[in-house]
Amino acid sequence: MNAVQQLDLFALIDSPKPKAPELNGMYYERATGLFVSFVRGRRHYEVSWGQCLGDKSWKEKTKRERAI
Repeated sequence: MNAVQQLDLFALIDSPKPKAPELNGMYYERATGLFVSFVRGRRHYEVSWGQCLGDKSWKEKTKRERAI
């Protein structure tokens, strides 16, 4: 009688490489000096310092902590 052989089919598939995390929210872009909104990793819109609706402290905090 033949012995049962178990095949590991998932070992044959190349595992996908981890992607960079998708950006969500408002970021400050150093290269252009604009506040940029990202939705699910895609650039949504951009505004200048004067057009941005946040108060000055929020703008400064975003500029420091979420600069790309």
